[in-house]
Amino acid sequence: MTEPTSVGAAAAAERLALRYPPPRVSRRAKMVITAVAVLVALSWLVWAALLHAEPAVSGQVASYKVVSDTSMTVVMTVQRSDPSRPATCRLLAQSTDFQPVAEQDVPVPASAVEVANLPVTLTTLRRATSATVRSCSST
Repeated sequence: MTEPTSVGAAAAAERLALRYPPPRVSRRAKMVITAVAVLVALSWLVWAALLHAEPAVSGQVASYKVVSDTSMTVVMTVQRSDPSRPATCRLLAQSTDFQPVAEQDVPVPASAVEVANLPVTLTTLRRATSATVRSCSST
């Protein structure tokens, strides 16, 4: 009685082997490919982080003073890795409800110093309560 079951088991195993053939790529090859892909991805991530860690030009508002309902003065600090290249920073003034009331592109001329303080007078649509540097780029 054990013979028919062993023949049946062998036939079932053969059917399963035909239905589910061995993989074309071995498990070891899949692990190596995955490891190489992870290594490449991590290398790119570190490279990109180091490249963009320090922007060429950055700016921030050092101080501001509201002069009137339609005017404010801002002192903007701009730092450049290459001060011989001119830059442009976009300055934004906001009102109490965070609506923009003035926006101006401020040219930063080439100079010999990396850090420059620039006084700027903004004409606003209504009373401004804060100022920020939205972006800076090298030209």
